[in-house]
Amino acid sequence: MTDHTMRALVATEYGEPERLTVADLPVPRPGPGQIQVRIAAATVNPPDLHVISGAFGDVLSLPFPYVPGTEFAGTVTEAGAGVTAYRVGDEVFGSALPRPFAPILAHLPRPSLGTGALAEYTVCEADTPLIAHRPAGVPAEQAAALAIAGSTAQALLDVSELKPGETVLVIGATGSVGLTVLPLLAAAGVRIIATAAREAGATLLRRLGAHEIIGHDPAEYPAGADVVFNLVLGAERLPDAARAVRPGGRLVSIVYPEPTAEQVGRDDVRVHFVWDVAGEHGGMRRVADAAAAGELTAVIASRYPLTDAVRAVVDYARTHPLGKIVVTGAELPA
Repeated sequence: MTDHTMRALVATEYGEPERLTVADLPVPRPGPGQIQVRIAAATVNPPDLHVISGAFGDVLSLPFPYVPGTEFAGTVTEAGAGVTAYRVGDEVFGSALPRPFAPILAHLPRPSLGTGALAEYTVCEADTPLIAHRPAGVPAEQAAALAIAGSTAQALLDVSELKPGETVLVIGATGSVGLTVLPLLAAAGVRIIATAAREAGATLLRRLGAHEIIGHDPAEYPAGADVVFNLVLGAERLPDAARAVRPGGRLVSIVYPEPTAEQVGRDDVRVHFVWDVAGEHGGMRRVADAAAAGELTAVIASRYPLTDAVRAVVDYARTHPLGKIVVTGAELPA
């Protein structure tokens, strides 16, 4: 690495995560309305795996070399022309999809896009609700790990309009969103039924507030749940989730693409899709406030230095960790 280059996790072609490398790339520079951030912590998420595999090939194509990574925390090191909300030295965090995702976000007036967060530096748009100042009391790795999971958990509660005493089935509860939303559900006074495949996951879910743990077999799903959160099932499995919902209940899915009524197979339940790429549910400022108040906490499974980022992504793909995998860049600020 030199003053003009940085280390980054790089895909040079479509394929499995084992084919990623850590390589030297030019340090990205901010243009008008953008900020450059030295990364303290970034995370691995499902889209990082899907896009490098070519699974999104019908809606976007990757230029290579490609740097993955969406959520991050770090320090502003340069601000482009016209940026007034941030100054060099500010601690920030947020979510910025890599720029090849632009076609998917073309409908948004202020899409949050960046150069990829699994690197020493990233450049992202400053004027977006998905970037915010990091509260002093929230560690960088917690902020990075909450950018997507925290904002999604808050949106799930907003959309589902829960009432105390209702029953909620959480399918995919041991993923990062599930682990973040469970304490919010417990605080809302609902009965929580959550899925887990392993005893370690079941133990963690009980600690976070689940009242009942079931397996992933749809035969174990309850009948008559007021709300079902689908955090993992693809379109072909949506009827399984829908059968657990009472007539008039709500099925809320976070799995892209947005489910259709035909895929759900029922017309007597309300179907919602949560993918808040516009920050409509409060964005990072709301996440920051909740994290600072102790209302949002991320479960972190393991940490890797950027030099070991390939192993971080492979472990995420192959071991299904309980919590976030965090990749650390610069020395973590407090």
